[in-house]
Amino acid sequence: MQLKNTDLIRLFVYIIGGDGTLRGAVQIFNEIQRRKLNVAVTGIPKTVDNDVGIIDRSFGFQTAVEMAQQAISAAHVEAESAPNGIGLVKLMGRNTGHITLNATLSSCDVDCCLIPENNFYLEGKGGLFEFIDLRLKENRHAVIVVAEGAGQDIIPRPDCQKREMDDSGNPVFLDVGAWLNSELKKWWERDHKGELFTVKYIDPTYMIRAVTANATDNLYCTLLAHSAIHGIMAGYTGFVTGPINGNYAYIPMDEVAHAKSPVSTNDHKWAWVRSVTAQPDFRRT
Repeated sequence: MQLKNTDLIRLFVYIIGGDGTLRGAVQIFNEIQRRKLNVAVTGIPKTVDNDVGIIDRSFGFQTAVEMAQQAISAAHVEAESAPNGIGLVKLMGRNTGHITLNATLSSCDVDCCLIPENNFYLEGKGGLFEFIDLRLKENRHAVIVVAEGAGQDIIPRPDCQKREMDDSGNPVFLDVGAWLNSELKKWWERDHKGELFTVKYIDPTYMIRAVTANATDNLYCTLLAHSAIHGIMAGYTGFVTGPINGNYAYIPMDEVAHAKSPVSTNDHKWAWVRSVTAQPDFRRT
């Protein structure tokens, strides 16, 4: 919305964060409107998961993909250095697999990409174990990349944990990386007892979160900041700035806060992943 007189504005509030932060920003904006305060509010999308809806991408995402690619490269070297070696990398992505998908396509070393939007299973025909067994016979090593939100429906958990929430009100996720690491070792010991096998598990979460933004994200962040300032100085409030199809726009904050940006398993990028990895679709027949 647009303020009637920008000269009366006493405070500019810039709120930076992901979908949870933006939902909080909507509440702040609504309270400001209720009290009829001369305060302008704008949101700047920043989340490495890239799960903010409507806009093309969020600040931090490209840096996260770049660092994730380095972790995948290290896992590939470790896996290739051992007979029947598996490099297992867990990446960020509670509800979306954008980092995992894009890092997979960037690296070209990944044999299997597991994301929250595409359920998978372990045992039986078309399952993960069957596919990994085939890859080990062909290449003597394999690399698996899994998003932290993947596989939550198949990890055993007691009823009390099913209802557990974190401080932000999100369901507490179990560690899919540690669980998959354990299940892979149990499977090999059961079906290939006595044969050499190793899993190198890498969780680069905090390394990715703490790294300095790359040049592309630095430039993008500057453009977002300039756009937000120009919007407020023009008299707008209650908006989020970001690119839509490459064009920077001012979008109502409540629309962005409640929009989702999942990976579509029906579009060309997921088809590209399937083509590069030759992994199964994990649909039971």
